[in-house]
Amino acid sequence: MLSHLLLLIATAAIVAGSPTSSRVKTHNKLLMISFDGFRWDYDQDVDTPNFDQLVRDGVKAKYISPPAITMTSPSHFTTVTGRWIEDHGVVHNMMYNATTNQKIPHKVAMTRSEWWDNGALPLWITAQNQGLKAASFYYPGGGVTYRGQPVNRALVEVANRPDDNETEWRENIDKVMGWFSQEDFDFVTLYYGEPDNVGHAKGPDHPKRKEIIRQIDRTVGYLRTAIARHGLNDSLNVIITSDHGMTTVKKRPEVDEIVLNKYLNLLKLTSFEILDYGGYGIVTPRPGRDQEVYDLLSLAPNLTVYKKEELPESFHLRLSERITPIVVVADLGFNLNSRFIVYVNKGDHGFHNGEMDMKMIFRAFGPEFKRDFVAEPFDSIHIYPLMCRLLRIRSEPNNGSLLFTEDMLLQGVPVPGAVGVRSESGLAILASLALYLLTVC
Repeated sequence: MLSHLLLLIATAAIVAGSPTSSRVKTHNKLLMISFDGFRWDYDQDVDTPNFDQLVRDGVKAKYISPPAITMTSPSHFTTVTGRWIEDHGVVHNMMYNATTNQKIPHKVAMTRSEWWDNGALPLWITAQNQGLKAASFYYPGGGVTYRGQPVNRALVEVANRPDDNETEWRENIDKVMGWFSQEDFDFVTLYYGEPDNVGHAKGPDHPKRKEIIRQIDRTVGYLRTAIARHGLNDSLNVIITSDHGMTTVKKRPEVDEIVLNKYLNLLKLTSFEILDYGGYGIVTPRPGRDQEVYDLLSLAPNLTVYKKEELPESFHLRLSERITPIVVVADLGFNLNSRFIVYVNKGDHGFHNGEMDMKMIFRAFGPEFKRDFVAEPFDSIHIYPLMCRLLRIRSEPNNGSLLFTEDMLLQGVPVPGAVGVRSESGLAILASLALYLLTVC
């Protein structure tokens, strides 16, 4: 009878203490949200009560700086890898091969692993490799594999789908909250395509841009309600940021727009180029024509032309094999037209990341963030080590530093798991004692 009782105790203790029965948490959960094209000052000319409340309840950076290529895919991947663009290799929204002249549109490139998987591991994979569950909801780079490994759950945006449906925005939040509360996900990235689309179509000063900011503000309010409804207030940290800003495009008749073919014969002198794409362009001269192409482009107004080997160190682009021999960056507000003026956008990005119009937002709140704290500006590359700290995981090699963000964090904040570890250890001791008694009885 005694041996039977001890066997039951041992079995119960072993099962209850088994790591496969429930994961012991040593960290809070983390949600990182990106609103594409949310310029640093977009909430300053619009009534945004929910963003205002975030400042009181959490952390606000005055602004943050994107990497040198102020475009969606390069900047988002810097945030989730903590690597400069020359290290992670995603050097454009468009996937391309300068040797074959292959060009693949932005949305299609979202599913092409060979464009993203260049050695730098994004945080989803790093978290998964250390026992966490990660998910990407429309976030650039989330829908491919890295060294053959997919993100635990990844939803990829479909082409030509409207980005401004407020009902769908709320449904997406509900899905993510369910992932956290019902499926025990640890880390989720959530992407919204606004206000970038409105900024392009109407310009950053248009009333429609202000309207979409009010919609985003309502969405932030809904997010906070959903967090509370799912019982996540004490276990979910949230970071809200972006990838770049937006500026007004200078158009005729006010200015003389840039048409590069006026200054050099692109067909004759170049074998590859991506222009007509905002303020950033790349060019491959034909063999032996590098200096000629450079000299002729240098005659064009309202832009700066760089040889790859002379790119400023601060750009962190020079070491990438994907950067072409010639890089062109337009002055703020001037688009790079190749042969004809076909560009219709009223607003754009891709300009020098030192321009204030290219800066973007950073907000954060949750159990580990200070309240009513305003941080000094920093580079977006430093978000990665902050996220690793919040998730209590070992980072991959990266170019960021926690020194730029650690002042945002509360010190000595207890995280889930401390009691659970002691409880699991106690069960293990109980199991060992019961098994020992079984052997001597």
